[in-house]
Amino acid sequence: MPSLQQAVARPFLDTNVLLYLISTDARKAERCEALLREGAAIGVQVLNEFTNAARRKFALSWDEIDDVIGMIGMRCEVHDLTLAVHEQARPLAQRFQLAWYDALIVSAALDAGSSVLYTEDMQHGLRVTPTLTLRNPFLGT
Repeated sequence: MPSLQQAVARPFLDTNVLLYLISTDARKAERCEALLREGAAIGVQVLNEFTNAARRKFALSWDEIDDVIGMIGMRCEVHDLTLAVHEQARPLAQRFQLAWYDALIVSAALDAGSSVLYTEDMQHGLRVTPTLTLRNPFLGT
């Protein structure tokens, strides 16, 4: 019998998906907003990467970042970055030839019990485990 976490697990969002919330790409921003409305999960690593990109690439002020992060936090389950997530990421990076921070995101999605990780940067359709598949949310939209 699946655990309660698995029964109600939400799709996991990668940082690159959330960054469209502050981009000029209206189509992708709308898709991201729809995913948030449907219910999603993220990890603390996603918040770290989002904050870094929002400052460095989008030149948002700290107040603007706080506003966006607050909105994301209200709409997403946020999962901690733990030692177990870190340790699980190392073999994932090796097996699937993932960049380190991508492996941390995949590991966090597994830890959250998500069946789908929405990402634009990793291989669409890759089945990481029998229970987790990577999907590009912008294909066919």
